[in-house]
Amino acid sequence: MVNDSSARIAAALRERIAGAAPGARLPSTRDLVAEFAASPVTVQQALRALDAEGLLERRPGVGTFVRAVRTARPSDYRWQTAALGAPPARVPRLPTALKTAGNDVIALHSGYPDRDLLPERLVRAAFTRAARGDAAMSRPPAAGLPELQHWFAAELGETAPAGVAPPTPGDVIVIPGSQTGLSSLFRVLVGPGRPLLVESPTFWGAIVAAAREHVDLVPIPTGPDGPDPDLLDEAFDRTGARAFYAQPNFANPTGARWTDRLTERVLDVVRGRGAFLIEDDWAHEFGITADPRPVAARDDTGHVVYVRSLTKSTSTAVRVAAIIARGPARDRILADAQAESMYVSGLLQAVAADVVTQPGWRTHLKGLRHQLAARRDLMVASLADHAPQVHLEAIPQGGLNLWARLPDGTDLPALARACEAAGVLVVPGDEWFPAEPTGAYLRLNYSGPNPAAFPDAARIIGRALGSD
Repeated sequence: MVNDSSARIAAALRERIAGAAPGARLPSTRDLVAEFAASPVTVQQALRALDAEGLLERRPGVGTFVRAVRTARPSDYRWQTAALGAPPARVPRLPTALKTAGNDVIALHSGYPDRDLLPERLVRAAFTRAARGDAAMSRPPAAGLPELQHWFAAELGETAPAGVAPPTPGDVIVIPGSQTGLSSLFRVLVGPGRPLLVESPTFWGAIVAAAREHVDLVPIPTGPDGPDPDLLDEAFDRTGARAFYAQPNFANPTGARWTDRLTERVLDVVRGRGAFLIEDDWAHEFGITADPRPVAARDDTGHVVYVRSLTKSTSTAVRVAAIIARGPARDRILADAQAESMYVSGLLQAVAADVVTQPGWRTHLKGLRHQLAARRDLMVASLADHAPQVHLEAIPQGGLNLWARLPDGTDLPALARACEAAGVLVVPGDEWFPAEPTGAYLRLNYSGPNPAAFPDAARIIGRALGSD
């Protein structure tokens, strides 16, 4: 809600904008706070009001500018309604996690780590070297560059227990990001109109990929320790499903990490049903007080199909991931991947291989663990101090997020709007459930920019809940 002070500031800026040239830069929020002797929240409310009127152009990390006024007549695209017809499926809208944050917003919504947590020096040097090499001009093999296949296989093989054959480089298929991989796996291993068992809550990207492929999701309730294997077995029996999608390590959004005992029980269920476990190891580099234990490392029978991305841990510009599968399933997945994208940019593969094989990579990961721990602990403490009604079922041992339970009856959309109006972006937990939500939750990312603002963010959340 815009108060009198923010309305006064908006009116003054509106008059200033009217006399400014299109593209002119406005003063920073800090300068406007000093000019109008107002709080940052009040200034942000005024800017958001002007943004909603189409008067501003906010460029994250750059500044706020006067938007160029369009004088051309509005385009009429109504003819496309008849040409396109009804959509083939109701694909869920993209979640709040992909929303672009303004310059002065405290961003707790994104699923990506802050730039300060990325190995920027290694990435930039790798791009320079790759641009000078053959990868910049040649087409790579369909399954991926051999050196990158070898690295993915070796990394997973490092954790294979005695008696289990580690994967070979030939089991690896390099893909352009894990989201593309999930769509491919759901097409190949499940198929349209067929059931797929998933943890609930689960990664929103899996929900979107399933909707695109017309796959029917069957939710399996999960908690701080993971899913109940007995319920999983019953669901296989009831539905005839032949695949289960899960995140055994630092699950997004709950942060759950399977114990060795649970892993063995889930493997027993999957093997007994002649089914696949699609393991999404999205947070492999983000362990804090524990290391990931990939389930795929314990299986050499082809029941576990492993998805592993490097995008979040290297750079959002490096859209490189891998699927590790064995047997005929691997052949079908490769054929589908070729039909979908033919091959992954050799330049990006060369960059990814360069970064993860540099001595500085492991040094970076050691520092990252400490940085994530500090950010997580600061957010936990901030919520305890300023939003005591927020309940954390568990403190995650890794990953990038807290899964926060709110009081029953909380109006999540209203809460999210109130937080955004006060300068904090949060993700309503409803977006992570494949069926009806089982409670009111927020997913709060502690790896985003400006961790010093976490106490202010918690104070705003607490105020919106009426607890501060």
